[in-house]
Amino acid sequence: MAITQRLSVDEFLALPAEEPALELEPDGTVIQKVSPQGQHSRLQHAVCERVNRFAESRRLALAFPELRVIFGGAAYVPDVSVFRWERIPRTSEGDVGNVFEAAPDLAIEIVSPEQSTNALVRRCVWYVDNGVERALLVDPADRSVLRFAAGAAPRAQRFDEALDFGTVLPSFRLTAAELFGALRLP
Repeated sequence: MAITQRLSVDEFLALPAEEPALELEPDGTVIQKVSPQGQHSRLQHAVCERVNRFAESRRLALAFPELRVIFGGAAYVPDVSVFRWERIPRTSEGDVGNVFEAAPDLAIEIVSPEQSTNALVRRCVWYVDNGVERALLVDPADRSVLRFAAGAAPRAQRFDEALDFGTVLPSFRLTAAELFGALRLP
């Protein structure tokens, strides 16, 4: 979908849903996500499954795949958004809400083959500048995870190094090698 004019958040949210999802950049530009491929989908599932297995029973946080988050004048759909338990929007009945109008605590983007890594780096920087505690950029091509945090230089994590989920999941342990190990089938 090509939209030549800049849109406000309200104008963007009034657009019909599309697949892959549309996103609204902070400058009002509308872009369409890249369709995920096999490795991307597998890594996305692995992150969500591992985080939720650890955090949900402890009521620490939940990981959501492809969740639209509206904050900072933008509407993005990170590959994985992690929200602390107490920050998850709820209905009056206590169910998970549908609209998330806050920055996730952790945002994870996974590079697809036809995506611009620089565009995703800029997005991760924007996330952290706009209230996300940690942003992780997962690159299956070189088996690395680039970590972004406020007040710190980006840091590449590889091999057996534990990924840093900050205060969102302080005792959660997942190494880069374990994450990328999800790509290998038995």
